[in-house]
Amino acid sequence: MTGGALVSGAYVGTPHRQLSHERLLRGRGRFLNDIQVPGLLHVAFVRSPHAAARLVGVDATAALRVPGVVAAIDYATLAPFLKAPIPVIRPHPDMKAITAPPLADRVVRYVGEPVAAVVADTPYAAEDALEAVAVTYEPLPAVADVEEALRPGAPLLHPQFGTNVALRFHMQCGDAARAFREAPIVREETFRLSRGSAQSMETRGVVAWHDPQDGLLVWSSTQHPFNLRRALVQILGLPEGLVHVVAPDVGGGFGAKLMYYAEEFVLPVLALRLQRPVKWVEDRRESFMATSHQAEQVHHARIAARADGTVLAFEDSFLHAAGAYTPYGSGSVFNTATTLPGPYRIPHCSIEGAVVYTHCVPTTPYRGSGRPQACFVINRMVDRVAQAAGVDPVEVRRRNLIRPEEFPYDNGLSSRSGAPVRYDTGDYPAALERLVGLAGYAGLRTMQEEARRQGRHLGVGLACYVENTAQGSYESARVSVDALGEVLVATGAASQGQGHETVLAQIAADVLGVRPENIRVVGGDTRAIPYGVGTFGSRTAVTAGNAVLAAAQEVRQKALRLAAHLLETTPADLVCRDSHLFVRGAPSRSLTLAQVARAADPMRNNPPTALDPGLAATAYHQRTEPTYGAGAHASLVEVDPSTGRVQVLGYWVVHDCGVVLNPAIVEGQVVGGVAQGIGGALYERIHYDAGGQLLTATFMDFLLPTAAEVPPVVAEHSPADLPDNPLGVKGVGEAGIIPAPAVIVAAVEDALRPFGAALRCVPVDPQQVLNAVAAARPSTMAAGARIPLATGGDA
Repeated sequence: MTGGALVSGAYVGTPHRQLSHERLLRGRGRFLNDIQVPGLLHVAFVRSPHAAARLVGVDATAALRVPGVVAAIDYATLAPFLKAPIPVIRPHPDMKAITAPPLADRVVRYVGEPVAAVVADTPYAAEDALEAVAVTYEPLPAVADVEEALRPGAPLLHPQFGTNVALRFHMQCGDAARAFREAPIVREETFRLSRGSAQSMETRGVVAWHDPQDGLLVWSSTQHPFNLRRALVQILGLPEGLVHVVAPDVGGGFGAKLMYYAEEFVLPVLALRLQRPVKWVEDRRESFMATSHQAEQVHHARIAARADGTVLAFEDSFLHAAGAYTPYGSGSVFNTATTLPGPYRIPHCSIEGAVVYTHCVPTTPYRGSGRPQACFVINRMVDRVAQAAGVDPVEVRRRNLIRPEEFPYDNGLSSRSGAPVRYDTGDYPAALERLVGLAGYAGLRTMQEEARRQGRHLGVGLACYVENTAQGSYESARVSVDALGEVLVATGAASQGQGHETVLAQIAADVLGVRPENIRVVGGDTRAIPYGVGTFGSRTAVTAGNAVLAAAQEVRQKALRLAAHLLETTPADLVCRDSHLFVRGAPSRSLTLAQVARAADPMRNNPPTALDPGLAATAYHQRTEPTYGAGAHASLVEVDPSTGRVQVLGYWVVHDCGVVLNPAIVEGQVVGGVAQGIGGALYERIHYDAGGQLLTATFMDFLLPTAAEVPPVVAEHSPADLPDNPLGVKGVGEAGIIPAPAVIVAAVEDALRPFGAALRCVPVDPQQVLNAVAAARPSTMAAGARIPLATGGDA
């Protein structure tokens, strides 16, 4: 397991299939609710039952008489502790952005907004006392639909802005208007993509404890511990050295645990005020009504093409539902806008977007962060071109994919920062051809025709995608070897189950010549390393991985110099293997890594004066541009037009994430993403009524796919030219989910092709299938007719 090598200063590692850290697999994780501190108090939150209301008063007198209750707090008692508002994570200069106060101040703007908190000696007493808190509301008109929020006279969520539009932008390349005037094929569609919800296995939670000597310690199930520390320092006015944030083991995040939440500021205040440790753990109903959602989007799209299916131009005007506040800022909406061209060569584009406030839970990045919606829209429109041109969906993609010789490829649009969107490396046609062979595309079409003759309705769908990964500044790593030869890797990246411990340990192990089992990885602890970022945007392998590589290489070079000094040889004559440093050709002349680490301590030995004490190094991997992963997915479904039931029979993936450091973990990320994508395509929908009341607040109403709904996923890796980072890696955490809704819905619509049905809303539930079949005009295509099939490859 330690087959890595250093060649001309570059890392050449071996892919590992083993999971070197089995702590989580054996049930030995330490999650938020596992944290127990002597004297611990428990917190519960009063939440608004109204989508919009004036907050007239909060009276906790009766609640304080409930046995076990220690304290209660509302905004008036919280405000003196607040030195600044909660910051927006990704601000944009043109955005009318606003964050909520930690507890509602005068107005509530969504069902579930926290209004007050009760503290008791047990969680049950705290929950019981909530009913005794008397809150007086004066209901106000509410608007929950993103299109309704734009109509004249719609209730304004933030009247100081004079509009419900938080941000409006337009970007373009070429001359789309002219292309549309001259194109023989023009198709137009409106797509509605519903709200979603991450629903991690572990809900959110916070533990806060203040010690007068050591300062404030906050455990939070967050993806962003270093940002949370910065916010706590700013909002509470505490010295940074006295604020310590730890993300323990976190049971899933998917973006929802990326933003700042009210509870992460209320509990520290309670800990400071009461001088007792306090804990809050979200229940599942709170998770539905208070944890951020994936944004609803509405797209009005047009596409223009030549008669042979070559795409000439694309236009899209879309709405992005922000919910009641914009705590994350503009990240997701720009991800959608800049991903809309996808991997296709489109010379003329015009993209307009608007972020709109509604009386709903705020929306923030969810796995894919706006990219699944963009991938859905462009691939569905490319399918419309294929239908109009009378060519197979594979063939229309062959004619439009960016060619390898065109890289680096500028897609003509600009990122949130204004930088050009430039795809670094890839071979998109190769991925498509590999998918055609992997899925046995021609055989699927033959199977489909035979099934139709039998009265069954099979459908085949596919989509190609590109995604920007490893965005977001830098990541940190510190690698150190102690006197026993144990290696510690500390990083700012915080894991939510992605396998960070295994992969980062492998990287360090390959460089240092030790077993991964002898490496301990600590992530998301602000005292383990002074600077860090967090985990989001498929960035850890690229940023943290390369930081670990650089730090480990520096430690290795120092160890080689020390060992050479002690063994009276040169560093070039030494070999690192099995936690030893051997003289090449004379294995009896060796030192253990532990001996070298002890020699690095001036109190124990006399190392070369040019070396700093200790066998340790800190490194940062910084990025100015993302690196772009890509791939192609296909699926086979069966649809029962009499019941609307959809069954996914098969799913195939080919993707490019650069060097595969651990195939088992990469496969897990891809398959998990596909499962979430199937859920988003067919089952998962957060639904509000017109007045802003949440109608899907339990798993009876919000359906998740189970093992029965997710077929075996066949995945292959198709790395193209490697990106410009030492490990040669691209992000893969969101690769499975980004194309999945487009693939599944395309397959369902393909199955219903004899009915002429068109599907424009996601998720596609049974009722939508039935409605589409009922509304469709009779198809002129005979049940057994076939569309022209692509040629080449396996088609």
